[in-house]
Amino acid sequence: MTAPNAELAVPEPQFGGTPVHLRLLALAPGLAVEVTTRLLDRLPAYHAMPPEQLRGEIARQVERGIRAFADVLRTGQLPGEDELDRIRESSARRADEGVPLESVVGAYHLGAQLCAARLLAEAAPADLPDVATAQDRLLGWLRAVSCAVATGYVQERQTALGDAQVARQALLSRLLEGGDPRAAADRAGLRLPARYVVLSLAIGPHPDESRPGVNRSVAARRKLRRLRAELERRHPDGAPLAALADDGGTVLLPAPLSRDALAALVERLARACGAPLVVGATAAPPPAVADAVRLAAEIRQVAAATGRGPGLHLLDDVLLAHQLSRPGPAHDALAALLAPLADRPELLDTVRAFLACGLDRRRTAARLLVHPNTVDYRLRRTTALTGLDTARGPDLLTLHAALTALDTATAPERGPGQGGP
Repeated sequence: MTAPNAELAVPEPQFGGTPVHLRLLALAPGLAVEVTTRLLDRLPAYHAMPPEQLRGEIARQVERGIRAFADVLRTGQLPGEDELDRIRESSARRADEGVPLESVVGAYHLGAQLCAARLLAEAAPADLPDVATAQDRLLGWLRAVSCAVATGYVQERQTALGDAQVARQALLSRLLEGGDPRAAADRAGLRLPARYVVLSLAIGPHPDESRPGVNRSVAARRKLRRLRAELERRHPDGAPLAALADDGGTVLLPAPLSRDALAALVERLARACGAPLVVGATAAPPPAVADAVRLAAEIRQVAAATGRGPGLHLLDDVLLAHQLSRPGPAHDALAALLAPLADRPELLDTVRAFLACGLDRRRTAARLLVHPNTVDYRLRRTTALTGLDTARGPDLLTLHAALTALDTATAPERGPGQGGP
């Protein structure tokens, strides 16, 4: 591997008998002004800088860069560490100022392009070998400079993002604890919204996670990364706070969203990560986020346990089921009504389907892939074992309540990819 200061080519290129680096040094003051002007024309990001910064720091950086390139033309050696450190520090300042990386790299390439154009205009056909040498040294200089620019920029962004992420996670922790979040929000540089939309997510597996020969943990991380990216993309003006793992977690959205907008967001997130999502949602002011997180999780759990399947679920969707799932003597007594069916899962599934199909025996049979007479037989057996008759209105209400209590108390939570019977 070639060392950073290895010779690029010898001897020093000359145009018309004059060393090229001397020509460039003579042009440097005027070129610095021209390059700075062109930066504003070609790279809009530099328009945001104060005029005094452009005339001062940026102009000095440009002229110093031209003189550093002249030294490369003279010696045939790439810039030393001192010069590369200066470039890295300058790039880090641009990163801190929010100038895009492509604009920072583009500024050096624009400067090199203008320098080359001015120098080559003075070359004659007889100077062709020296032109090739000069171009070779120009490419070597650009390669070294571009690497230094990228290094300084990325290191600064990683540091800034790391600090910002720590502050954001501290704010999220404070909100989840139920304390006063204002100081944590100030440290994170975020303005607390009047209300947060609180999402509790259960994330199903991506197909790649069960595919033979595919590393499951890698597939799961990709799934989660795509979900995070979609969240950030959809909320550029107010990035959500999130605590997520491969199988789910909590998201706080700082902007108010309608039900339709929330449902559309959940659909986009599911498409982005390629996995089914069961999402419970509610809203609360910052001081009440901790309670809202618990409620959103309960909504999600009730929706999953009662077979409502993937998608968005609000409290209004599961009002009765949520209330019936609350612990207490009545909850346990309701669940106990179906104890005689504990070893008859086909009877429980038939009652669930019968209720979900609006008491229509033919639709129930089609859902269960059985004959309608089989549905009638199973409903009669349910009545015989429990004393609850599906033909009587009061018993139907009791059956519904008992199923809800049973499903939310004893049955394992159905995954995001599973619906009802």
